[in-house]
Amino acid sequence: MTTNPIFEELPSFSTINLEPISSDAQEDWLHPILEIFRPRLAPAPVAKPKLYLVPSSFNDEFDPDFAPEPTSARDLPDITEWNLNFARNVLEILAGRRQPSQLARACHHHIYAELLLQSGSMKEVGRIRKFHISEPLDGICETTVTVRFGDRLRCLVLRFEGVDNRWLCTALKLL
Repeated sequence: MTTNPIFEELPSFSTINLEPISSDAQEDWLHPILEIFRPRLAPAPVAKPKLYLVPSSFNDEFDPDFAPEPTSARDLPDITEWNLNFARNVLEILAGRRQPSQLARACHHHIYAELLLQSGSMKEVGRIRKFHISEPLDGICETTVTVRFGDRLRCLVLRFEGVDNRWLCTALKLL
């Protein structure tokens, strides 16, 4: 016991509420030295892409056992190189420098028929300036190719679908 009246009673503490100052959980690790001690986060599991493709049929009727099967882009050749070669071949067919039959397997038969009609319709082979590839869904590729014909710029629009373990051209239009 002390003689001092201030300390006669034991101090009483109320509960302490700790509130975070920041909402950023990584703020404690901002110092450059602490960066080397930061715990590693477990990588998020990579989800397998969902295949939503329903192959274009152009109103063709198929026996269910022999209907076209959609294919994921992972199981198909690299689309960038394949796309560039296909566009170059189409431009040579339009100029009459290549046989359309070389692309028969890579085109739907309706697109191939249109390509046959347009074969040799251009005076010169267009030069590819740039192309843009978009993959809106797994197994679908839409491409826009900018082509120079002399002083004129035109656009070649292509759509490819992964069908039966290959890329199949289902739309081809030279604008």
